[in-house]
Amino acid sequence: MRTDDKKNTSRKPVSEETAFSRMARICSMREYAAWDITQKLRRMNLADDAVSRVVKKLKSAKYIDDDRFARSFISDKLRFDKWGRLKIEFALRQKQIPQEVIGEAFGEFTDCQLKGGLTQLIENKLKTVRGASEYEKRNKVIRYAVGRGFAIDEILGCLINTKND
Repeated sequence: MRTDDKKNTSRKPVSEETAFSRMARICSMREYAAWDITQKLRRMNLADDAVSRVVKKLKSAKYIDDDRFARSFISDKLRFDKWGRLKIEFALRQKQIPQEVIGEAFGEFTDCQLKGGLTQLIENKLKTVRGASEYEKRNKVIRYAVGRGFAIDEILGCLINTKND
């Protein structure tokens, strides 16, 4: 048994009303996916049926909305973390956001917004990367951009445009 499991079993479960008020408070401060809240409620030692009732109540009170969460998450990751579409999509799937919700949320962003950070990302990386040859430097930049969630064809197109400038 892990130490986390020992902590959870020693805690007394909270009431549904208390769990709802705690989750409503944290959901009013920032966006959460329903899956995140479910995990938090399970750590409170609530029964599975109580967890589903609290989540349903939070959704009906508009504290939780996966559509709103997906749009906010995409916007934040594009603007602040300079992630690509693939990495954002993977992170949303990890939070168990349905694929149709993810598709709709990405539909609200233009291609320019989705690829906007790539050029600057590549230019900045090209300035700092070291390698024995241009080929090695280029490969390092490509691996870096792929790790940030950009598609290989976007990266190669951007590298060609960057080299031409």
